[in-house]
Amino acid sequence: MRVASADPDSVDARRLISELDAALASITSDSGASSFDPQDCRGAGAVFVIAYDTQGVAVGCGALRPLEGEVGEVKRMYACPGSGAGAHILAELERHAAACGYRQLWLSTRRVNARAVGFYERHGYAEVPPYGRYVGRAVSICLGRQLIRCAS
Repeated sequence: MRVASADPDSVDARRLISELDAALASITSDSGASSFDPQDCRGAGAVFVIAYDTQGVAVGCGALRPLEGEVGEVKRMYACPGSGAGAHILAELERHAAACGYRQLWLSTRRVNARAVGFYERHGYAEVPPYGRYVGRAVSICLGRQLIRCAS
């Protein structure tokens, strides 16, 4: 598995985001598309990545954007079912976040999306207070984790 930075408007990115939108809509009745602007993952402290399998097929994606201070936000995480790409994508986003100086990563998903909640919990994420547009939205769960920063 190879995970590389990519343009969020590339053909592979658009296909993966479209698959994510459809998957989320079937689980939550909301694609989540309104909470993502590709421009947010361009520039300092941000990145969009795509995971490629051993045949070079794009099988997952994820984005990191600045949120507030030393907190980055994970957006548009998606892995094709059975690809095993999710852990690789999350690890790359966490690596990039630490390199950018973030001390924490936060994200939001729908509570009904048990598969996503379980994935993040298995990777060390725990519930954090709602933030931004998620304050007062009982359908959402906000998760976060501290990042380990290497001494320089």
